[in-house]
Amino acid sequence: MPEMLEVEAYRRLAATVLGRTIVGVDAPDGWFLKGGITAGQLTDALCGHRFVADRRIGKLLLLDLDHGPALGLRFGMTGRLLVDGRASIDHLEYSSDRDDPVWDRFALAFADGGDLRLRDPRRLGGVELDPRTDRLGIDALALTPAGLREVLGASEAPLKARLMDQARVAGLGNLLTDEILWRAGLDPARAAGSLSPAELRRLHRHLGATLRELGERGGSHTGDLQAMRARDGVCPRDGARLLRRTIGGRTTYSCPVHQL
Repeated sequence: MPEMLEVEAYRRLAATVLGRTIVGVDAPDGWFLKGGITAGQLTDALCGHRFVADRRIGKLLLLDLDHGPALGLRFGMTGRLLVDGRASIDHLEYSSDRDDPVWDRFALAFADGGDLRLRDPRRLGGVELDPRTDRLGIDALALTPAGLREVLGASEAPLKARLMDQARVAGLGNLLTDEILWRAGLDPARAAGSLSPAELRRLHRHLGATLRELGERGGSHTGDLQAMRARDGVCPRDGARLLRRTIGGRTTYSCPVHQL
């Protein structure tokens, strides 16, 4: 599933379209267009223009246009970005590895003959012009220890749910959050506000290290816990049978021995 690490890879790939003139827009799935925009309006806004900058906030990819607005791309659970037929991500956990053009929900054609495509089997992503970003919290990579303390506050909500609340921390999904908490030795069901100062520092340290390491490995699905995130899986650290629970509406795996 695309989390912030996958979308960062998409951002780097999308940077290759900067400066290329858009000559065509294909938006065959009206449901995929968000914010009330139509395919015709999107065509009018994009054709004849160029992208001049690329940005990422959490799981949202933004491409700034030369005349002001930004194109926002969201990838849901199964969305992939392709540029000139090339993908920066070969595998998404819990998605199909088939490359079927019937799943193309949005595409741009460029004057040089190339294109950009958003391919999404489950149609959970979306395309929007000038999406609101004020509803997103701080990008997870930018979190300071003090910022993390503020995010968790005195909340009684489960720690995992608080970290996955995109209005507070943008970018963390199910796989990354389970991996971070497993590495930090913290129970995802604990009250977010119950962490001691030492536990807060440990969580912040593992959050940054996990994002950097898995980013270098190739994505959210490359965590040390990932191979055991299944029924009857065991903890790779101490061999205990993993707990499988629903926390914050998401299937969660954790170790009952070292995650306290």
